[in-house]
Amino acid sequence: MKDNTEIIERIREKLGTERKLAYVHSFGCQLNVSDGEKIKGLLQQMGYGFTDDENEADLIILNTCAVRENAENRVFGIIGSMKKLKELKPSLLIGISGCMTAQPQIAEKIHRSYPQVDFVLGTSAISGLPALLLDVLNGREFAEDIAEYDDFSENVVQVRESGFKASVPIMFGCNNFCTYCIVPYVRGRERSRDAQDIISEVRQLAADGYKEIMLLGQNVNSYGKDIPDGMSFPQLLRELNKIDGDFTIRFMSSHPKDASRELIDAIFDCKKVAKHLHLPVQSGSNSVLERMNRRYTVEKYLDTVNYIRSRDAGFSLTTDIIVGFPDESDEEFEATLDLIRQVKYDNIYSFIYSKRTGTKAAEMPDGTPEDVKGQRMRRLLEVQRGISTEFYRRFVGRTLRVLVDGASKKHEGFLTGKSSEFIIVEFEGGTELVGQFVNVEITDSMNWAVTGKLVT
Repeated sequence: MKDNTEIIERIREKLGTERKLAYVHSFGCQLNVSDGEKIKGLLQQMGYGFTDDENEADLIILNTCAVRENAENRVFGIIGSMKKLKELKPSLLIGISGCMTAQPQIAEKIHRSYPQVDFVLGTSAISGLPALLLDVLNGREFAEDIAEYDDFSENVVQVRESGFKASVPIMFGCNNFCTYCIVPYVRGRERSRDAQDIISEVRQLAADGYKEIMLLGQNVNSYGKDIPDGMSFPQLLRELNKIDGDFTIRFMSSHPKDASRELIDAIFDCKKVAKHLHLPVQSGSNSVLERMNRRYTVEKYLDTVNYIRSRDAGFSLTTDIIVGFPDESDEEFEATLDLIRQVKYDNIYSFIYSKRTGTKAAEMPDGTPEDVKGQRMRRLLEVQRGISTEFYRRFVGRTLRVLVDGASKKHEGFLTGKSSEFIIVEFEGGTELVGQFVNVEITDSMNWAVTGKLVT
């Protein structure tokens, strides 16, 4: 972590007494959102306030995502539209950060083709933001820092988007190199934070009254493997469970190849750890999993699921599915449907495969027509809808502990929240309950949520 004290003071002097406003928008995953909160923390130290209207801003930072090409194209479109903003307000500063800028060719394209952009900032260079900004304020035409650092920005106070939910990155990067994924190329190799730093951060969040703490990493199950004699992820969960306070611990994402019985036991043993596991399978076909370089088999995956079900037959599982991976056959797709029927997920996050330049899968031949992929997606959703409708009935008659997120968008006078099982729960209640744990007796179920009545 760079010491920015002197640089920040010089920036505050340059900005003067007039309040400057920053517009920060983060695209993509929760790690990106967390990075955006750190960027806001640094800007706040520099004296910036914040606005949700880019037209009011003196500084705009787009914190980008590179997982899909259409996400990049969308950002390029937004950057292009900001040329007009710059013409109307020449003093406006524009910066691009995040996964897109971690690709040198993209950083060069921004520099070459979008003169309205003043600086680019890489994913692991967040603490370098003050130095970049000072360079620009001093008249530098274009500033850039996209190098890869072991910088966890430990001393940056995040400006969090929620007053009762907080995300805590525990590691960065990925070593898995799934053939469809760009993440290892833009986030770098796996790097784990020091366990004591994580424990201290969570302890402070609990003391501050946060009710849900989400541990983040591209593969949280690999936590600590890069540190000699480091604490494992299950051990970390057990240590966090000891912290005083009334809060729930969640985590994402988990890679099935590293989902050990030690991890499953920790989930069941630790009262504060949510009773839900997101375990992305991506496909129910071993041949597709091999082409994806997922490094587990369907049999290994089912062994993990069966161990979970032996502890609790109704345990909540969710997953990711990619439909139409290059040259996916009818038989391979049917194997995925068979897996879904066997596991009985509460929810599935499904995607039609999208070619991502820079990955190995982008070079694979693909003879499956797009309309066939669309038909398969519709079939998958239909199968899952039936499973969810049936499986959600297990909650009827039970009382679930729910963290209230806010007012329901579907039913006036109702609130919505999530249970420990990561199930959406709707019930009648007042907004004064937002951000609190409540008990809800479940009276009915749908294919996407359950409903109930508040237990007072």
